[in-house]
Amino acid sequence: MSVTEASSPAGRKKGPRPKHVPRRMCIICRDHDAKRGLHRIVRSPEGTVSPDPTGRRNGRGAYLCHKTACWEKALSSGALARALNIEIDTETLDALRQHAATLHLEPTAAAGALASASSSATSRGAH
Repeated sequence: MSVTEASSPAGRKKGPRPKHVPRRMCIICRDHDAKRGLHRIVRSPEGTVSPDPTGRRNGRGAYLCHKTACWEKALSSGALARALNIEIDTETLDALRQHAATLHLEPTAAAGALASASSSATSRGAH
């Protein structure tokens, strides 16, 4: 048996290690995803709250997923303010709502079920 065979664990193949992908968690639904798969909202050292599309701005960050319900709950319940340890004024909340409107967010399951139920009810009434 050679030295290289003895030092490598059985069944392990040599080759490049897989690249580490940073994972983050949505502050509302607690789903884990790749850092690039979530939207980051940052509180800068000056105290301003704004979206961070690059994910590299300096400051305390909070992550939201692509679900419309998570964005609505974060902006209405104060969860985003708690995560960033700051009181967010209404102007900033409105700016964040406008930013969320420009994103391609997934509709919630409840909204999708409601829409399909209303469409099936109208189709039943048409027969």
